[in-house]
Amino acid sequence: MLVAGGARAAALALLLGALHGAPARGQEYDYYSWQTEPLHGRSYSKPPQCLDIPTDLPLCHTVGYKRMRLPNLLEHESLAEVKQQASSWLPLLAKRCHSDTQVFLCSLFAPVCLDRPIYPCRSLCEAVRAGCAPLMEAYGFPWPEMLHCHKFPLDNDLCIAVQFGHLPATAPPVTKICAQCEMEHSADGLMEQMCSSDFVVKMRIKEIKIENGDRKLIGAQKKKKLLKPGPLTRKDTKRLVLHMKNGAGCPCPQLDSLAGSFLVMGRKVDGQLLLMAVYRWDKKNKEMKFAVKFMFSYPCSLYYPFFYGAGEPH
Repeated sequence: MLVAGGARAAALALLLGALHGAPARGQEYDYYSWQTEPLHGRSYSKPPQCLDIPTDLPLCHTVGYKRMRLPNLLEHESLAEVKQQASSWLPLLAKRCHSDTQVFLCSLFAPVCLDRPIYPCRSLCEAVRAGCAPLMEAYGFPWPEMLHCHKFPLDNDLCIAVQFGHLPATAPPVTKICAQCEMEHSADGLMEQMCSSDFVVKMRIKEIKIENGDRKLIGAQKKKKLLKPGPLTRKDTKRLVLHMKNGAGCPCPQLDSLAGSFLVMGRKVDGQLLLMAVYRWDKKNKEMKFAVKFMFSYPCSLYYPFFYGAGEPH
């Protein structure tokens, strides 16, 4: 939506005010002036309305503005639906793959309450995708169709641009540990990882090979125990080969030595076994022992099964 000079400047000022917590004109009303306009041609049972962003919407409660519109820009019509779908992205936010991840996601899940919907700019989508898509792909999850960047307006339209992505990192890591090797030390964290994995195996690793930017973990013929077999077939288990996507160049301290056994978790995607997490097996580790014992009685969360592990960057 192209906006003429003066109108565009006023609209941008209004948007920036909202993003910094200032009261916006649209926030004074329960319903928008454009309430009869369907989003993407879809008709809704209720007119769009302004609501406070609830505290139990952790993805967006701290985004920087207090009011959101429903239906949102992903066509969720109720807060319950927003909360359920938004919770799936908390693990990605915790990974800090891009400094504008929250701004981008919340512009869609909890859009700022103004007189008309303000979409994220295509450049914002592309910046977040560039930072986060490789991490998602490492676990076999493609960038979702609903977030394809061509759907969003160009920067010469009225839209939300990159906010923090152009700023230099305050403490850039020298070498980032492979995502699959980030350690989660609590029993709850381990069990969440187990919930999100198709299979969990205690095994010995015979050798590691590098292939097309991936690291391949080849299991020993014997000494393996299927703690959660999931979709693994007899052929899979006979010669267990796990692919650590994009893991050829990043360090994984757990694999510095192949002596002893390992606890591995993964997903089966298109017939390939993708490694999601790897730990050295430690029978004296009470957290690991507890997690393995009670993994099937643990109440798994609704999060998408990716990005479990240490939330803090290395």
